[in-house]
Amino acid sequence: MKQTLHLSAEKPEQIIQGAELLRSGRLVAFATETVYGLGANALSTEAVAGIFEAKQRPSWDPLIVHIASVAQLRQVAVVPPQFANRLLALASAFWPGPLTLLLPRSAAIPDAVTAGRELVGVRIPSHPAALALLREANLPIAAPSANRFGHTSPTTAAHVLADLEGRIDAVLDAGPTSVGVESTVLDPTQTPMVLYRPGAVTAEQLTAATGVEVTVYEPARVVAAPESLPSPGVGIRHYAPRATLMLVEPWVEAPEVGAKTGVMLPEGWQAPAGADVYQWGRWEDLDTLAARLFAGLRELDDRGVDVIVCPLPAAGGVGDALRDRLRKAAMAK
Repeated sequence: MKQTLHLSAEKPEQIIQGAELLRSGRLVAFATETVYGLGANALSTEAVAGIFEAKQRPSWDPLIVHIASVAQLRQVAVVPPQFANRLLALASAFWPGPLTLLLPRSAAIPDAVTAGRELVGVRIPSHPAALALLREANLPIAAPSANRFGHTSPTTAAHVLADLEGRIDAVLDAGPTSVGVESTVLDPTQTPMVLYRPGAVTAEQLTAATGVEVTVYEPARVVAAPESLPSPGVGIRHYAPRATLMLVEPWVEAPEVGAKTGVMLPEGWQAPAGADVYQWGRWEDLDTLAARLFAGLRELDDRGVDVIVCPLPAAGGVGDALRDRLRKAAMAK
């Protein structure tokens, strides 16, 4: 097993150390505003292979490439001229930030990054530690979530180490992430544009920025492994805690639960008798619910519950991202 270094984003010399590891083909987990990502040189087939090995991720699931600036985009993607104005509007409105754009890949991107597809997912994260690391490395960095494949996504360095210690070279600790759910994934080269994964940037915001309607991708519910997925984040089984996740409608009276049951409990709600409770946040504050979602699922797992009961937020806005993650997590058992 590898020795996993625990680096601090508060120390510039340790950001430099993390960047040096990335340039040498090593694996470094780092905070973005969404979740922690597991980074490797996106231009190196060998380095990218390390991501799949460490995460035990199947080759059919493509990765997202992180860059430090729009100027770096030409290293990883080709901008179709007919969509240049649309892409400029999206980049101006949402980059840096939690939006991934699917674009025709450049010749420099290995097949492993895109699962053999012609489109590559690209984004510029807004987290200052992520940007500092990317600028110092001066490389496009492929970085899916820094967890074992299918498990609950990590929003702290401790979550990363719980899944990947001894399997990666370093984690750059920048504290808890702020958004808490993975980036929105959009194909802007179609009309209407195709939303593959909901996130903090909503369909309504995308249409407002571009004047172009958005349609939501509906995955085929196939159990067998696909040849490749059309986009990062569309697998139907993902984000799952070890406990069985039970989704319920919001309640007026607390439901009955059995032994060893955890509850993702909104503020002010009545807790079921005997349940192990995680205080999730105000029901109306979807941003906080998103930021605390994966941390809550992991904490209840760590308490040893067998079942986690979670109310399902209403659709719309960030609620779409919460419903997407929860439904995929609930299907994993």
